[in-house]
Amino acid sequence: MREPRWWPNEGEEPDPRWSLANERTLLAYGRTSLALVVAGFAIVGSNAVTGAPAWLAAIGLPLIGLGAGVSLAGRRRFLVAQHAMRTGAPLPAPAVAAFLPWGIAATALLGVVLGLVQLLRGS
Repeated sequence: MREPRWWPNEGEEPDPRWSLANERTLLAYGRTSLALVVAGFAIVGSNAVTGAPAWLAAIGLPLIGLGAGVSLAGRRRFLVAQHAMRTGAPLPAPAVAAFLPWGIAATALLGVVLGLVQLLRGS
């Protein structure tokens, strides 16, 4: 069977259990990114459905961006891990561990700040 061009093929084929564990990790990244995107769409759409303030709907936009970032980082991590297993190279630190917690914290802080501004305006 011929492998796709993007699939790492240098080195030796790892134990299938490790490749399947790597695939499960990719699926976990996918679930996380999908949850972030769906939550972002739900928040953005809340403005049209419930008449929620626009500032509240805007909080969903960073979540959609985070979801896209997690999805791409998950694919990259999958390929890097597969390459490392095939060649015996060390695994680098996952990029998602750096940006996901900060992105979620920044989105939460944005919500707090915008909510406080709205409360102080009296609307």
